[in-house]
Amino acid sequence: MRLTSDAGRGMPTISDVARAAGVSMSTVSYVLSGRRPISAETQARVKAAIAELGYHPHAGARALASSKTSVLALVVPLRVDVNVPVIMQFVTAVVTAARTYNHDVLLLTKDEGTAGLERVAGATMVDALIVMDVESDDVRIPALGRLKQPSVLIGLPDDAAGIACVDLDFAATGHECLRHLAGHGHRRIALVGPSPAVYERGTTYAQRFLTGFTEASAELGLDTVAHSCEPGAAGVRECLAQIDAELPGVSALVVHNEEALLPLLEALRSSGRRVPQDISIVAVCPRDVAVGQPVRLTSADIPAHDVGTLAVETAMNLLDGRKTPGTRLLAPTIVERDSCASPG
Repeated sequence: MRLTSDAGRGMPTISDVARAAGVSMSTVSYVLSGRRPISAETQARVKAAIAELGYHPHAGARALASSKTSVLALVVPLRVDVNVPVIMQFVTAVVTAARTYNHDVLLLTKDEGTAGLERVAGATMVDALIVMDVESDDVRIPALGRLKQPSVLIGLPDDAAGIACVDLDFAATGHECLRHLAGHGHRRIALVGPSPAVYERGTTYAQRFLTGFTEASAELGLDTVAHSCEPGAAGVRECLAQIDAELPGVSALVVHNEEALLPLLEALRSSGRRVPQDISIVAVCPRDVAVGQPVRLTSADIPAHDVGTLAVETAMNLLDGRKTPGTRLLAPTIVERDSCASPG
């Protein structure tokens, strides 16, 4: 005979499970939490009743019983100067990886600052925190150190001592973009960087990339300039005008600004410069962004899937008490497509 909850009213409760198994509600709770030894025969009856009734413990009850919530917090930047589709690739990767560990993800926005971190941690709403958009002297890092939950940064602050960090190696990426263009024979190369606000905030990925670009320029003996670029057509035109004034005869661009790619290609076309015949481009962006442009762009891929997955794996290792490397930076991968050629 099939077991049912009280007259089939609504979802089954712990009381229904206890009645069906012929045990007390506390015994069901102990079977679920494992906090007290229960005989194998009684456990079997309780689990059979749970399965037959389709009972699912309330998340809050599970947290109280096990001190675990099966929830990760993910702090994301949502501002007018961020590329939301790219950010969502990281979010999707974190959510997908978290589900393989039977965890859900609670999204917080960076504008909540330390108050948001302390709110969800103090209320024991999450098991661990993953924090994006890291700044060089990020005020959230001391707050994370005071929390009982472990945390993982997607990014690399100036002082990463004592905290787990995962990210693309942006310094190496800046270096490899220049090396790639130099391999095509280019000697006069400009960087179209993120918006000025990104640098002003001290967002470290932008500064690390610029450092790698600058060091590679000196190492390879290239003539280079670097300019931040406001997204949109007007910002791109202004950036290109500055580059042309400072570096006449520029033959290649490294573009570290996803929002600028489409207006940049349009501005070059309008000025009569063909890609790659007149000017070569290496973009720093996710692969789908690179191949979705009017010219399939050679790119240093932003590995959102790999970084997000690694962040979750690191958080789970910390929850399990396993030691993890303090910082994991993924090596860059440059994929040649249609936007690079030797200078004319």
